[in-house]
Amino acid sequence: MTLAHDLGEFAATIDPPARVRDDVPTRILDVLGNALAAYAEEGADAGPAAIRAMRRWGGVAESTVLGYGDRLPAPNAAFVNGTLAHSLDYDDTHLPSVLHPSASVVPAALAAAEAGAPGDLIAAIAAGIEVTNRLGMAGCDPETGANLYFERGQHATSICGTIGAAVAVARLYELDAGRIADAVGIAVSMGAGVLEANRTGGSVKRTHCGWAAHGGVVAATLAAEGLTGPPTVLEGRFGFFTAHTGRFDASAVTDGLGERWELLRTVFKPYPSNHFTHAGIDGALALIAAGLDPDDIAEIELGVAEPVLRTIAEPAAEKARPRTGYHAKFSGPYTLAIALTGGTGLGVGLDDFAGLDARRLELAAKVRVVADPAATAAFPRAFAGVLRVCTKAGVLLEHRVDSSRGGPGHPLSPAEVVSKFTGNATRAISVDAARALSDAVWALGSGGPVSALFPTRETVFRDAK
Repeated sequence: MTLAHDLGEFAATIDPPARVRDDVPTRILDVLGNALAAYAEEGADAGPAAIRAMRRWGGVAESTVLGYGDRLPAPNAAFVNGTLAHSLDYDDTHLPSVLHPSASVVPAALAAAEAGAPGDLIAAIAAGIEVTNRLGMAGCDPETGANLYFERGQHATSICGTIGAAVAVARLYELDAGRIADAVGIAVSMGAGVLEANRTGGSVKRTHCGWAAHGGVVAATLAAEGLTGPPTVLEGRFGFFTAHTGRFDASAVTDGLGERWELLRTVFKPYPSNHFTHAGIDGALALIAAGLDPDDIAEIELGVAEPVLRTIAEPAAEKARPRTGYHAKFSGPYTLAIALTGGTGLGVGLDDFAGLDARRLELAAKVRVVADPAATAAFPRAFAGVLRVCTKAGVLLEHRVDSSRGGPGHPLSPAEVVSKFTGNATRAISVDAARALSDAVWALGSGGPVSALFPTRETVFRDAK
C-alpha cells in the first residue's frame, strides 16, 4: 500500500458527513466572491493577462470564465478562475499547513462539472480540499512548526493544490481508486510555484492557484484516458516529498483520513492580505479603538512568529516601502499603517490596496518587525503577535493577539462570511445578482446546476471586459 493508493481509496469511496457537506458550499461562495472582486479590480494584471492568453489559444467551449463570460476548454477556464480566486490574497487558509486550498480545488471542480463530469460535486470538492490540506500538513516539522515547503521557497498552496484539484476532478469523473491514484501520480509532475514574489514583488503568485487548477483538470483527464503514475510518487526516493520538503510526516496524510476532517479547520480571511499580517492588523485596530492617535506615534514594534519574518518583514527596505498595492499585501509595516489610519471593510479592505498612500508609507517607515517568543510558540497553529507603540510623549502602549481574527480562536461567523461574499461580489455585479448567485451556491447540495454560478456578462456584469 502506498500513500497515493490510500488517497485514491479515500477519494473514490468517501461519502462526507453532513457537517462537511454543509461546509463545502461556503467554500464555493468565498471563492466566487473573491474571484468577482478580482475581476472588478482596477489596474489588475493577472486576470486580464490570463484571459487574454487563454483567448489566444481558443479551443472547445466547455466551461465558463467568471466575469469575462468566455467559454473555454475546462483546463483553461479553471486556470483563469483559479487565478482570479487567488489574486487578492483573500482566500481561505488551513492551519497548520498555512496553505489556501479552495482557490485551486473549487475552480478545477466547477470547470470539470460544467464540462459534463457526472460525479458528486460536493464530495469531490471535499475530497480535494482534504487531500490538499493533509499534504500540506505532512510538510510541517512537528517539533519546530517550520513549514518545510516554505523553507525551500516552495508555494505549498499551488504544489499541493494541484494534487487536490486532480483528486477532485478524478472523483467527479467517477474514476476508481486506482485511477485516482494515477491522477495523483500525474499531478505531482505538474505542481509548481515559488514564493520570491512575496518578498520582492511581481504578480506571478496570483496565477499559482490558476496553474494548480489547470494542472488538476489535465492530470485527472489524462488518468481517465489511461495515463499512469508511479505508485510511490509521494513517498518514493525521487518522489514528491523528496523533491519539495526533504522529509515528511506520513501520518499527517493518512491518520484519521475520512474521520477527522482537516477541511473543517480551514478558516476564512477577514482582511485581503497575507495571513501573517493579520495579527498586527488586529493589534493596530485594537489600539486605535482604545484611543491611539496615529499622528502621536513615534515608534512601532511588531512582534510576530520568527518563521514569518521572511515573508512580511524581509527585505526590510522593501517591506517599509512596497512597490505596488499588491506588494503591500505582504508587508507587515504597510498593513499596520493601513489599520492605524482607518482602513476600509472589516478594518483593512480591498480599496486600501488600490495604491500606495504617502501618510501610510511614512508610518510604515516607523515600524520595526521582530521575532516574538510567544507568537513563535503558537505558530503555525495560530497567527499571534504583539504590537508596541511608543508615542511622541514617551508613553508605551501594547496589545497582544493570541490568535488573529478569523483564525482558529476567533473564526468568522457564517453571517460574516456571507457579508464578505456580498461585499466582494457587488464590486462586479448587482445586489440582486449576488443574491441569486448565493442562492445558486446553496442549491448545489440538492443538485442545482453548476451553470447557474456563471451569470452572463451581457445581463449582469456592470463592465464587460
